[in-house]
Amino acid sequence: QVQLVESGGGLAQAGGSLRLSCAASGRTFSSYVMGWFRQAPGKEREFVGTISRSGTNPYYANSVSGRFTISRDNAKNTVYLQMNSLKPEDTAVYYCAAGKTYGSRSMALYDYWGQGTQVTVSS
Repeated sequence: QVQLVESGGGLAQAGGSLRLSCAASGRTFSSYVMGWFRQAPGKEREFVGTISRSGTNPYYANSVSGRFTISRDNAKNTVYLQMNSLKPEDTAVYYCAAGKTYGSRSMALYDYWGQGTQVTVSS
């Protein structure tokens, strides 16, 4: 079992930045592919990005590509989502997730989820 806790959400101005963190429990963090998803009120949860076990080859949804960056520090059992050039449409609850299969945009490939952290971007 993996426990994930997101932090770093809050209020930002359009064009601003936030850095989200996802801290994982246990000693097996490096064995998991990590993903970020988000869900706005009235919307389906959507893929944001994913990163491999070693931190290589991250990729992103088109809507955030070039603005968001995923990284991980396996020594700290933490994955990050750096969000730059924020837009009001980025407003959502952001979820960290852990899985075993790299390269998927599907929620079904992630077995463990954090509780989410709210990101609100004002215009």
